[in-house]
Amino acid sequence: MTMTTDAPALQALSKPQFVTLMAMLMAINAISIDIMLPGLQEIGASLGVTDENTRQYVITAYLLGMGCAQLFFGPLSDRFGRKLPLLGGLGVYALCALVIVFVPSFAGLLALRFMQGIGAAATRVITLSIVRDVYGGRMMAEVMSLVMMVFMIVPVIAPSIGQLIMIFAEWHMIFVVICLFALLVATLVALRLPETLSVEHRRPFTIASIADAFRIVLTNRISLCYSLAASFIFGGLFGFINSAQQVLVGIYGLGHWFPLVFAGFAGTMAVASFANSRFVKRYGMRRLSHGALIGFVLASLAWAAASIFGALPFWLFVVLYGMAMFQFGLIGANFNAMAMEPLGHVAGTASSVLGFTQTIGGAVIGASIGQAFDGTVTPLAIGFLSVSVIGLIFVLVAEKGRLFSPHNPSV
Repeated sequence: MTMTTDAPALQALSKPQFVTLMAMLMAINAISIDIMLPGLQEIGASLGVTDENTRQYVITAYLLGMGCAQLFFGPLSDRFGRKLPLLGGLGVYALCALVIVFVPSFAGLLALRFMQGIGAAATRVITLSIVRDVYGGRMMAEVMSLVMMVFMIVPVIAPSIGQLIMIFAEWHMIFVVICLFALLVATLVALRLPETLSVEHRRPFTIASIADAFRIVLTNRISLCYSLAASFIFGGLFGFINSAQQVLVGIYGLGHWFPLVFAGFAGTMAVASFANSRFVKRYGMRRLSHGALIGFVLASLAWAAASIFGALPFWLFVVLYGMAMFQFGLIGANFNAMAMEPLGHVAGTASSVLGFTQTIGGAVIGASIGQAFDGTVTPLAIGFLSVSVIGLIFVLVAEKGRLFSPHNPSV
C-alpha cells in the first residue's frame, strides 16, 4: 500500500483484506439499524409502545449516542493511536447489545441504545481516520468507495437476517446476533490490524490541543461545508430508514417482501459506490459527486412533484426513490474524502468533528422527516428535496460557486 504518512506498512493485510476489515467496522452501524427494521413492531408491542412513530426512536437514540461520542473518540485516537480506543468502543457496543436482551422497558431500551451508539462511535471515527492514515486524495476516495460498497451489502442482507430471526425467535435474539458480530470484528482487529498512527504524529490529549484541532477543522471552508452538505444528504437517508417499515409495509403492503425491496434500494447504492471506485481516479471526486448531487436534486424534485398530485403507484415510487439512492452512492464517499483531504495532520479529531456533524445533524434531520410521516410518501419526498437543495447550497459555498473543477490533479 502507498502510505500518506510514515505509519507502519500494513504487512499483515492485503488491500482487499484491509478494505474488507474497514467495511466490517463501518457495517457495525448499518447492521445495528437495518437488522431490526422488521422487528420494530414487535419491539414496540413487547414494551408497550402503541404509536408507530414512537418506535422510530429505537434508531434515533442509537444515532444520537453515536454522534455525540465521536467528539471524544477522535482526539482520543490522535493521542493513544487507533487500535486501543477502537477495541474499547467495540467492547462497549457488544456489552450494551447483550444487556438489551434483558431490558424490561422501552425507556431502558432507548438508554441502552444510546450507550450502544457511544461504543459504535469508535468504529465510525476511527475507521475513517485509519483510511486517511494510509491513503489520500483520489486513492482515499477509491478505497472509501470500496468500503462503502461492501458496507452497503449489509442493508441488502440485514433486514432479511432480521426477518429470519423473527420467524424462529423473538426480537431479543437480534441483539444477541449483533453482539456476536461485534465480538468477531473486535477479534479480527486485535489479531490482524496493526497500529496506523505513528508515535511522532500523535497529539497531546489536552484541552488546548483539542481546541486547536477543532479550530483547524471548523475554520476550513471546504471541510466544514462538505461535512454540512453530507449531513443534510444523510438526513434524507435516515428519514427513509426511520419510516421504511411504515412506507413499504404500511402504505404498499409488502409484508414479508419488505426486506427484499429494502435490499434492492441498498443494492442500488452499492452499485453506485462500486462505479465510483472505478471512475474516481479518472474523473475526480468533484466531477462525480457534483454531478450526482445535481442528479439527486432532480430526482427528488420529480418525486416530490409526483407525490403532491396523488398517491404514487409502487413502481413509480421505486423508480424515483431508486434514482435518488443511486446518486447517494456517488456522493457519500467523495464528500467524506474531500472533507478529510486537507486535515490529514489532525485526522482523528477531524473525523470526530465531521462525524459528529454528519451523524447528529443527519439523525435530527432524519427524525424530523420520519416524524412527519402522515400515511403518504409526500413528507418523505419533500424532505428529500429540501435536504438536496440545502446540500447543493453548501457545496456552492465550499467551491465559491464553481462546480466540477478539481483544485489539483489528486482530487
